[in-house]
Amino acid sequence: MNTKARKVMIIGSGNVGASAAYALLNQSICEELILVDLNKALVEGHVQDLSDAAAYMPGMMTISTRDASDCADVDIAVITVSGGALKPGQTRLDELTNTAKIVKSIVPQMMAGGFNGIFLIATNPCDIITWQVWKLSGLPRSQVIGTGVWLDTTRLRRTLAQHLDIGAQSIDAFILGEHGDTQFPVWSHSSVYGSPISDVYQRHTGKTLDRGLLAEKVRKLGFEIYAGKGCTEYGIAGTIAEICRNIFTGSHRALAISCILDGEYGVSDVAIGVPAVLAQSGVQQVIELHLADDELEKFRHSASVIKANIARLP
Repeated sequence: MNTKARKVMIIGSGNVGASAAYALLNQSICEELILVDLNKALVEGHVQDLSDAAAYMPGMMTISTRDASDCADVDIAVITVSGGALKPGQTRLDELTNTAKIVKSIVPQMMAGGFNGIFLIATNPCDIITWQVWKLSGLPRSQVIGTGVWLDTTRLRRTLAQHLDIGAQSIDAFILGEHGDTQFPVWSHSSVYGSPISDVYQRHTGKTLDRGLLAEKVRKLGFEIYAGKGCTEYGIAGTIAEICRNIFTGSHRALAISCILDGEYGVSDVAIGVPAVLAQSGVQQVIELHLADDELEKFRHSASVIKANIARLP
């Protein structure tokens, strides 16, 4: 029997980090949860508050705080740090400079501390920071992933589910590309139990599915949430928990996450959202889809936007 405690370190204890910790706790995804933040009073408050919640759980979870460099025994390190809140009219790409400086100070400390687990990047701009962490860490690409477009994929599925009056789990539809403005739904591979989404939509609603309008709605959902409450936290927390669970269980399930490509889809040296199979070692394989011509063009455009911003890294 494997009795090794599963350990997750969350770096950054703001809204996303704290909500992710609560999601991991409530779903009993690990046995040890470690929070890291420069604000010692904040992080200690979260530790005590989460420990109160953990006392109601059927199992036992240890919750503590450490320095980021004390990480040699950590299985998954989740990076949720942020360089500051977005201003009106800004996009995720506008967060790059400040966030990248923070990441540049943290990752080398962790590697010097002996980290050899899996980095999971949940900070924006996700794909670019995922690439940065990969470069700074020197780890194999299988061990550095980003939450990428899995949350966007979930938003697409739940929006379609509302229109079709079926469970989102029954819908096989997903987003590829940047977790940002150049993302796009892959309609050529979207279905409900083998029946194309457009056909199911037509039969159920009597209307033609406006693919462009739906794609735009899904792309803007995060910003609508942000405008309403000043942050997004629960959706991305659920995404983090889902990815961690699939890694720990070695599910071999394919999720649309940000991966470092090395020739897949004709693209190299970039992190971008693609379907990838997760195992306990991280990404076991990237699934290459046969995309329609217009989808392949969108994918390459998205990759070029990410690469252009990688060049901006400090």
